[in-house]
Amino acid sequence: MVDQNITHQFNEIYSDTWKTVLSYVTSKCSNTADIHDIVQDTYVELYKIMEKRGADYIKNPHALALRIAKQKVSRHYSLISRLRMFLPLAVSAGDDSEDNANLLEFEADDFLTEDFVVDRIVLEEVKRILFQKPQDVKKVFYLFYEVGLTIPEIAKALSMSESNVKHKLYRTLGELRALLK
Repeated sequence: MVDQNITHQFNEIYSDTWKTVLSYVTSKCSNTADIHDIVQDTYVELYKIMEKRGADYIKNPHALALRIAKQKVSRHYSLISRLRMFLPLAVSAGDDSEDNANLLEFEADDFLTEDFVVDRIVLEEVKRILFQKPQDVKKVFYLFYEVGLTIPEIAKALSMSESNVKHKLYRTLGELRALLK
């Protein structure tokens, strides 16, 4: 049975620490595709600790959440490097075949087909262009558009100057606009 006190306290800790943990994980990940998994694993581990030790065990939630995130990042990348020695990578890093929607599953009335196709083509082109960018540019875009952090928050999370974050963001946006007009 789920202890409501633990669930309530976990939800409070999650809402208080989520931006900090996400910023930390994003700054440490070498691949933006790993960010959500590591953050999710961090909070699963935190919840397990709370279940095992009780709701009153945690004295400093930020410190504990960041310590768990640090361990998850470290374990993730050490495991990846060990697996690469033994497993050939047959699938290219840019292959998003599992993300592609099967258009046959949708009814014609569910959406405007032309709009869907145009949006999908534009989205794929943006993803292709961003995939070719350095990781720091990908991280800036991820934190700004996916997470919703401000430029000062991104600068702090990635240990960059605000002008550097703005430069990466606006320069890449300009390139995208020019290429997609």
